[in-house]
Amino acid sequence: MRSTFRPTLVLMSGKMLSLSATFLIPVVLARLLTVEEFGTYKQVFLVYMTLYAIAQFGMAESLFYFLPRTQQQGGRYVWNAISVLLLTASLSSGILLWEGTRIASLLGNSRVAQYFPFLGMYLVLMTASAALEIIMISRQRYKHAALSYAGSDLLRAVLFLSPALLLGSVQGLLLGAVAFAVCRFIIMMVYLKYEFRSGLTPDGPLLQQQLSYALPFQCAIVIETVQATFHQYAVSHYFDPATFAIYAVGCMQIPLIELLASPAGNVMMVQMSAEIGTGQNNVAIDVWRQTTRKLSLLLFPLFGLAVVSAHDVIVLLFTTRYSASASIFAVWSGTLLLATFQTDSALRVYAQTRHLAALNVVRLLLIVAFMYTFLSVLGLIGAVLLTLLATCAYKVLSIIRLRTVMGVGMAQLLPWRSLVYVAAAAFIALLSAAAVHTIPGLPVLPRLLVIGAVYLSVYCALLFSLGILTSNERTYLRGWVRSELAIRRRPGQLQNEARDGKQCVALSE
Repeated sequence: MRSTFRPTLVLMSGKMLSLSATFLIPVVLARLLTVEEFGTYKQVFLVYMTLYAIAQFGMAESLFYFLPRTQQQGGRYVWNAISVLLLTASLSSGILLWEGTRIASLLGNSRVAQYFPFLGMYLVLMTASAALEIIMISRQRYKHAALSYAGSDLLRAVLFLSPALLLGSVQGLLLGAVAFAVCRFIIMMVYLKYEFRSGLTPDGPLLQQQLSYALPFQCAIVIETVQATFHQYAVSHYFDPATFAIYAVGCMQIPLIELLASPAGNVMMVQMSAEIGTGQNNVAIDVWRQTTRKLSLLLFPLFGLAVVSAHDVIVLLFTTRYSASASIFAVWSGTLLLATFQTDSALRVYAQTRHLAALNVVRLLLIVAFMYTFLSVLGLIGAVLLTLLATCAYKVLSIIRLRTVMGVGMAQLLPWRSLVYVAAAAFIALLSAAAVHTIPGLPVLPRLLVIGAVYLSVYCALLFSLGILTSNERTYLRGWVRSELAIRRRPGQLQNEARDGKQCVALSE
């Protein structure tokens, strides 16, 4: 079985730099803007993210399905996708400008309408270039994708923040956003010309294949986008911009999901598709199980760490003005647990796009039906809690569907023993780290460092003592530790230590 571990690490390296850059944007803006202005900024980009997901029409993501299955016709699939993306993004931008006043009224903030012309230009160019890293990953150009993630978002941070700092306004930020989108689109076109050369041509019959795959998937995406953002629109509608800012900070995008889960899901999907294409369905199932297991080793403890340090994280990043966001963030961290199970990626490998759409309908109906009740009874916590509960039901139903399409029993579908042991280790580590909060007088940053050190020490000790890690994983970690220690030893030992580390990596793969 080809391992998903090495290419996932490559993508993670690019994602790490990427997310470090983009995560700074709201952190800086929270200090630069008033709470009300920050809420307006969050509302503007809530509209953008909604339209960005819908305008892709499933065409960018469809390349994960088609490109691994062909080499000769890849350029035609890509050109078809880019053409449709430009068309749908332009239509979405037109709707945004035409219905700007109504959308602003829905958000409960009339000021956002003035920013929609800039947002429309940004939307068109960013949607058109959405396929860039997908193409690289689908063609197994993992290093190219990592460099693209890192370079693109470093440039994004610079071009977003420079005019925002200069002008001190949301409008300055959007001017920088448009400049970034222009640069990214040009870079994508240059790369496509290099990768496909003369193969970039439209193809009607292939477009029909893509649309037959993408249209059901797009229905799932539209419904998924509405349900994923409905809680934010509900809070924005019922509360003022300052309250929405508190809620939006609590529901901030957790970078670890993009850093760990998304690359793993993308690599898993490409490798499962390749194995199924050669008739190796059992190997594809093994890829799914191993991906789930490895993600649990990382995301379960990160969930516990996020819960125990929620208040300190919010205060450190966004100042005490947003301390009320801490409880919301603690609940929202449950998305880390759910991201362990990359069910959407697995179902798409088996072309279960219609089933994804149906499941998203169920999730959306649950959220819409109970949102007002949860908001009335529990306040802002109710909105995020309901969203998590509905997503949990969605994951359970998706796993049940996977059992059917994979043709295995529930006992063989998931690595149950590993999941239980990892969850137990993460919980015990959480209890140990929680004791740090009882130490009086520690400033925020030192307390966070102590919490992290205690948590990770207890968790890693349990991983080894409970036998959770496989022998290959233990060998890999020992090789990695020896390689790190070699850096601090005399230069004469480096060559032999590096060779030992490579041998351990080869064994683990």
